[in-house]
Amino acid sequence: MYPFPYIEFLAHFHGTRDYFECHEVLEDYWKKVEPGKRDSVWVLLIQFAVSLYHYRRGNSKGGIILIQKSLNKLPANRKALSSIGINVNEFQNLMLAVKKRMEADEAYESVSIPINVPALKEEVKALCMSWEVSFESSSDLTDEKLVHRHKKHNRT
Repeated sequence: MYPFPYIEFLAHFHGTRDYFECHEVLEDYWKKVEPGKRDSVWVLLIQFAVSLYHYRRGNSKGGIILIQKSLNKLPANRKALSSIGINVNEFQNLMLAVKKRMEADEAYESVSIPINVPALKEEVKALCMSWEVSFESSSDLTDEKLVHRHKKHNRT
């Protein structure tokens, strides 16, 4: 029912906490299904994940810019978010709370996207289990490969 790249995005978001990989997986999908559509629900989710990537690395300024872009896209994507199993009101409140934490320069904490479709949540949990990672795990802030993943990425 849901595209596999989206399920993979959610598994990385909630399991591996690899926000860089969230970006990679969903960007490829977005380019296939809605190329160039910058107001897409997929871009909103990508920007949210990347905002957390910046935040976790201590770049609150970059995180604030991207989370605000996500928030700006939210009104036009309420129906789309709901159709992919996200509780829109909870998600909006989550984004606002994270933005407030960034603005206050508070320490990064892992968050979870509010999935309100049990079957989708189970599918994401199963993928996490197959990767041998916990669903809704906490991010390891000492894992340099994860926290600074873009430095090791080769786009060729």
